[in-house]
Amino acid sequence: KPMVAQEAPRPLIVIDPGHGGIDPGALGSHTMEKNVTLAMAKQLQKTLLATGRFRVVLTRDKDVFIPLRDRFKIARDKGADLFISLHADSIPGTDARGASVYTLSDKASDAEAEALATKENKSDVINGVDLSQQSQTVSGILIDLAQRETINLSSRFASILVGDLRNDTMMLQNSHRFAGFAVLKAPDVPSVLLEMGYVSSSADE
Repeated sequence: KPMVAQEAPRPLIVIDPGHGGIDPGALGSHTMEKNVTLAMAKQLQKTLLATGRFRVVLTRDKDVFIPLRDRFKIARDKGADLFISLHADSIPGTDARGASVYTLSDKASDAEAEALATKENKSDVINGVDLSQQSQTVSGILIDLAQRETINLSSRFASILVGDLRNDTMMLQNSHRFAGFAVLKAPDVPSVLLEMGYVSSSADE
């Protein structure tokens, strides 16, 4: 029989609606962040699936609480190509408005790489690579290389996202920001956190 080339699977995007359950997130005058993020995640999933180009999974599809590290674990377990965490900010008493996109800071990534290098079970530190037989030094180097590549890919996507959002969304100054958010710490899944705006602003809300 002639060999038939198998199609590569469509890229998998994991969308993470921030907060949920006992954690309402930021509070607006009549809005809870957890409800905004879930509604947006469902709409984004529907929009992406309609293109026929992606597979899309939500970390939660109802009002439940999921611990932060379990959120990116879902992405890792499913072999996601991209992880997008959705949030909405709040600074009461100010007129702050606008969206922003976060990726992992170098300082936070260094600390995470060090923690992963000392982890007892090294078989699941980087997907597809068993580091259990490697020394801590070699493990640290391999983790660092994987993480640098992930951070670079995350930043590239963040730049594309910010550029696209600017077309019809109010953005904060310095729209691409860096932080140590726990949900951004997967060493092998490009990840961004999108702050969609401020529920403390009546206009954004």
